[in-house]
Amino acid sequence: MPGFFFPHNNMTELNGKDDCKLTEGKIHKKKQKAFGADLKNYLKCMVPHIESGIKTSHSRNVMLSAEEVVQWSQSLEKLLASQSGQGIFREFLKSEFSEENIEFWLACEDYKKTKSDHLQGKAERIYEEFVQSNAIKQINIDYQMREATAKRAQDPTHTSFDEAQKTVYILMERDSYPRFLKSKAYLNLLNQLQTDTSK
Repeated sequence: MPGFFFPHNNMTELNGKDDCKLTEGKIHKKKQKAFGADLKNYLKCMVPHIESGIKTSHSRNVMLSAEEVVQWSQSLEKLLASQSGQGIFREFLKSEFSEENIEFWLACEDYKKTKSDHLQGKAERIYEEFVQSNAIKQINIDYQMREATAKRAQDPTHTSFDEAQKTVYILMERDSYPRFLKSKAYLNLLNQLQTDTSK
């Protein structure tokens, strides 16, 4: 019976395509699980701080109390004012593939505190990363705002990104934030802290 002969590179091509399909399926499943795993890892890092926050109120390092986590539900502003809140909300946004929103918001907060002689460089970086139409982490703003922000970024001031930042904030406030408050991640954390506090 005659044998079939595959040139070496074709064989790898065939395998490559099959592997690719398999890998795509695995990646999709991994992405679904990724948020849980990322949050678990984040919380594992936080646990020593959480416990020390509950037991010793004088250690000001990273204190996470049930009271603080309850405050996160009062407003997005209170959530973002907390370093831990930012971290946990960011992990949640990653699970929804929209972490560019908080990253842009944080970049704008940092930009406002920048010394005037460094504004140009930072404005260019923020524009390239988040605003331009082919940006890697493109934020969801309309064409007019994208154009206006581009103009402001060319001759930067401390308020160049204010309008775009406000739009992204409102988007998070109306869309992701309510879902975050109903998420298992938030409710489980709150539950855990309230249980620990009542012990």
